[in-house]
Parts: sequence; C-alpha cells; structure tokens
Amino acid sequence: MKDSMKPVSPLDTSSIPCTINGSEINLNVPPAKRLLSVLRDDLAMTGTKRSCDIGRCGACMVMVDGVPVNSCLTMAYQCTGKSITTIEGISASGMDPIQRAFLQEGGFQCGYCTPGMIISVKALLDHNPDPSALEIEEALSGNICRCTGYGGIKRAVQKAIEWRKEAYESITD
Repeated sequence: MKDSMKPVSPLDTSSIPCTINGSEINLNVPPAKRLLSVLRDDLAMTGTKRSCDIGRCGACMVMVDGVPVNSCLTMAYQCTGKSITTIEGISASGMDPIQRAFLQEGGFQCGYCTPGMIISVKALLDHNPDPSALEIEEALSGNICRCTGYGGIKRAVQKAIEWRKEAYESITD
C-alpha cells in the first residue's frame, strides 16, 4: 500500500504550533485530542478543570485569542496558530485583580468552578470594562457553580470592575 493510501490513525500525532500563556509551543499530539486533555495530561496545567466533558459547566474554560471557550469541546488542531490563555496564564505575573476580588468577596466555595469563572470574567472585562448586570450575567451563563455561590461571584465581579476603574483613573489623572 502506498503511503498516500495508508489510513490515518486517530492516534497519529502532528505538530501544532500555538502560544500557551505567552510561550510559543509546538504541540505533538493527535489533532483530534481535546485541548482539555492536552493542557492537563500533556502539559500538566491542572488549573483548567475537567468536569462535564460536554461543554455545559464551564469548569474547563480557557481563552483562545481572547474569547472564552470550553476546552473539552476544542480539538488540538483548532488551536493551530492561536493564543491560548489558561488560569495559570492569568496569574503569570502575579495575582490578577479578578482573582484578588474572588478571594476578598468570597467568590468561591469549593473552588472547582472558580478557574472557569475567572476566565469568563477576564474575557468580559478585557472587552467591556464597564458591563451592565445583564452583560455580566450573560458572560457567566456558560459557567455553573454547583455550590450556588453566585452572590459572592457577582460581588467579586463588581469589585474587580471597581478596582479596574480606580486603576484606570489613577493612570489618567
């Protein structure tokens, strides 16, 4: 059988160039491997949580080119040339104000949903620094807190918005 006619195995790997948390990398993984598995199993980035595996809970949320996506539904090949930010990348240069706000305002209980929540809030505030309550609710609609800690999460988002405004005003004064 000619090489061109050889069946492709789902286990065959290919080099997938991308940027993860600011570092350029070539992933040598099967193209159809889920990004969640690449991050957790191949790269030991365990901040991104595995939960429902069907894109309903948001625990595995990462940003791809600044847009929040469920890594359990994203295949490795879809990351070719993309910039991926995980929860580890959010705090690469110290604790992000969003993370501090979650701590201060009790925006977590068990903490399992927290990385996905923070990713969603970061993506929202990076694109809209002063969202309405409805826009906040919509941005978080892809994330489920099984402990029902939504009051603390909403307070944390408001605190993060407040801190960002104060930081911006101190720069522009």
